[in-house]
Amino acid sequence: MNTLSGLIGPLAESASGRLGILMSALSGIAMALAVALAMTVYFRLGYRMSYSPWRDVVRHGLATLAAVALFAFAAYDMRHAALAYLGLNPSKPAVEFEIRMPRETLTAVTDTQIELHTDRNQTLALVDGVRDLADGRALLRGAVALNHRTADRVLVVNLPGKGTFEFRLRLPAEPHRSEQFGPWHLADRIASPVTGSIAPQDAYTIRYRVL
Repeated sequence: MNTLSGLIGPLAESASGRLGILMSALSGIAMALAVALAMTVYFRLGYRMSYSPWRDVVRHGLATLAAVALFAFAAYDMRHAALAYLGLNPSKPAVEFEIRMPRETLTAVTDTQIELHTDRNQTLALVDGVRDLADGRALLRGAVALNHRTADRVLVVNLPGKGTFEFRLRLPAEPHRSEQFGPWHLADRIASPVTGSIAPQDAYTIRYRVL
């Protein structure tokens, strides 16, 4: 029963998130069509009942401004729905990260668990996907919300059977959002249960940006 509920829960949340995005998209499309129809009717009636050119300019300007505001609101609503589906609070910053590591280390993505550890809490990160690189390594992408104001942040990557990799995020307590990723940083700590040697530390690097 526990296993079944554990499977149904994420599926239900995923379906609910997709439904939220779909409803926001449909409402945005409906709003756009309504605004386009209203603007068409308005301008046709305006040209038929036009008496003062200056008054028409003012009215047309206000109508256009209202239409732009409605379109902006629809886009804003869809963005919030998309971020909510990804598990990110639009009102709080989040970190998008990319981690490079040997391809053989990252064998089972579904078993990978990434957490953000701070001096105040622990937050589970979302894995966005993996792609292979030409140098024999793999690139793991993900994101995690920054729920608290603190400069003590460590991203912990736990790969079952492979080890635990810790990356300290070099960010201030209140980081500013950035468009570009920062420089690559080496792993700050590697703990491996595997006997024998593993890839050197410089094979595990991270870069990130604040959303």
